[in-house]
Amino acid sequence: MDPMIARGSLTEARRRGTITEPATRTMTMPLLHDPAVRNSIEERLNAIRPDSPRQWGSMSVDQMLWHVNQFLAASLGEGTLAAQKSPMPPAIMKFLLMYMPWPRSAPTNKSAVPHGQHNFEAEQARCRELIAKFVSRPIDGEWPADPSFGPVSGKFASKLQAKHLDHHLRQFKA
Repeated sequence: MDPMIARGSLTEARRRGTITEPATRTMTMPLLHDPAVRNSIEERLNAIRPDSPRQWGSMSVDQMLWHVNQFLAASLGEGTLAAQKSPMPPAIMKFLLMYMPWPRSAPTNKSAVPHGQHNFEAEQARCRELIAKFVSRPIDGEWPADPSFGPVSGKFASKLQAKHLDHHLRQFKA
């Protein structure tokens, strides 16, 4: 093994040209269906408190929980998110959502913008229940249409929900 890699400088080894990337390398995104990802999300969800300070944005922690619950419920076909047209072609938007970092305070579906206060404990419990229901659904089965993208696969839904939950848990340092 290259000594630079052994010392942990993979970036330096790539820069010097002593390591190359295989042409078939693909970027993998975490799936909420992956037990390790799910456990991590649940531990972080359990770590937030009603007084957890936000790092950005305007939502309080109870509003954030209500917000993510709207998307989880919609992904299960139980929600009432309004259909919303993407500002760019759906294929490009899907790619950006999956493979690009999400900016802080990014625009969202208008029907998932929280107003007022919500019961923290109830929303936290609902989030746990929705995650359990979500991952109990076969990833290779049929999934409800997304309000912005129409028909989606279980894999897309699982990646999107994992990324969305991670984004908002980081918002509250969890």
